Amino acid sequence: MRPPRRAAPLPLALGLSLLALLAARGADASVHEYAGGGGFAPRANSFFFHGGSEGLYASDPSSNSSASFIRFDTVVFRRTQESASRHEEMQQKTGLVEAIIVEIQDRDKIGGSYLHSDAICCTPELDKEKSCRVGEVIIRPNPDNPEWPKRIQTFFEGKNEETTMLPRLVSINKTGMYYLYFMFCDPQLKGLKITGRTVWRNPQGYLPGKMAPMMTFYGFMSLAYLALGLLWFIQFVRCWKDILQLHYHITAVIALGMCEMAFWYFEYANFNSTGTRPMGITLWAVTFTAVKKTVSRLLLLVVSMGYGVVLPTLGGITSRVAALGFIYFVASEALELVENLGNINDFSGKTRLFLVLPVAILDATFIIWIFSSLSRTLEKLQLRRSMAKLELYRKFTNSLAVSVLISIAWIGYELYFNATDPLSELWQRAWIIPAFWNVLSYALLAIICILWSPSRNPTGFAYSEDAGEGADEEGLSLVGSAMKGTGDMVNMHIFPEDKRA
Repeated sequence: MRPPRRAAPLPLALGLSLLALLAARGADASVHEYAGGGGFAPRANSFFFHGGSEGLYASDPSSNSSASFIRFDTVVFRRTQESASRHEEMQQKTGLVEAIIVEIQDRDKIGGSYLHSDAICCTPELDKEKSCRVGEVIIRPNPDNPEWPKRIQTFFEGKNEETTMLPRLVSINKTGMYYLYFMFCDPQLKGLKITGRTVWRNPQGYLPGKMAPMMTFYGFMSLAYLALGLLWFIQFVRCWKDILQLHYHITAVIALGMCEMAFWYFEYANFNSTGTRPMGITLWAVTFTAVKKTVSRLLLLVVSMGYGVVLPTLGGITSRVAALGFIYFVASEALELVENLGNINDFSGKTRLFLVLPVAILDATFIIWIFSSLSRTLEKLQLRRSMAKLELYRKFTNSLAVSVLISIAWIGYELYFNATDPLSELWQRAWIIPAFWNVLSYALLAIICILWSPSRNPTGFAYSEDAGEGADEEGLSLVGSAMKGTGDMVNMHIFPEDKRA
């Protein structure tokens, strides 16, 4: 009866994940969809709609196939009937909407700050000074590139309630973080709605600039896990008759890591070549990561409690452990979806924070419970004078403590990185943040594989319910039971910031 109960959370989490993906399908990949009829927000004397932002690399001039661009596809503006009725049928240019593309370093060139004005749209006073045109957004051209920031104008005609932006492809010839805004200055257009989409492409494919290096990284990590797996398998076969339970757990961890990296590599490769995110692969990759994180934490917890070493079962706390694992899986699954869709869906900071907090609280719960359990387990082993088990549990505790300290230090760096880069100007280095967690996990797993490599030593020291004093012969049994948590700990990201783009 136990297997069905353990598997029960998965269908529910898969269903939640699928619903989240379906809800966001209008903005998948590097295609920014405006399918909901988005409205414009007031800002100073203008109204704006954020059309998207991404890091883009400059086009390769030596190759036509390596172009970097932003393409406008069937972008439609719809004004209110009241606004349209204020004009005559034969009138031309009865409303202006502008698409403004700006590289983040040129953000001070939008608006009248250089004219000592807080206005974003040109005013009659500024028009008299011939600094701008009334009804248009104030833009000061870049001296080094007079065509930028880019302005694309679309007009309403007569009493038409709807106008369509002409298809337009804007080439990107400078590497940078680009923001797209749709803006208008005429208060009579208040209530304007936008539909359509824009497509953003880098020279090597459709992956957003922040995510592009991760495809290569996942490819290398897949090969690294494959190499480690082959070396482990060779030693595993050589010592087949002397295999401990620990070795099966390490094998499973290597397989989990290999599959996870491969899933992410193929997901990114498909995304990069087609421009759309493959729902099936993305769902599997996200779920695979959430499952691995949850299982790693649960195994680490039960091993810290002394399960299989000083306790034959978890007793009455089994349901509490299972409940914590289920809640963590659901929260982690939701966060992973946002983390891996947020680069192109422009999820708000509040949405992400709402999902990060539960995972952070649950991670803190796991850590407190793990270390308190380790403390009790070490105390029991010391009282029983089980020196071999005590020594190995001390190594286990030390390795966990070092991992936590490194994680805290890196999280401090992440906080500093994000605090000093609110506009993603350092987007080319952002991939290092999630990559670090994978490298740390792999390094720890490789160390464990070296330290606990299969050998030809006898394996006749199984777990015994006899809690005799000073049973040093229980050392190998400890390796088979307690260190399984260490193996899984290798792929455990101690804090929720382990998967960012």
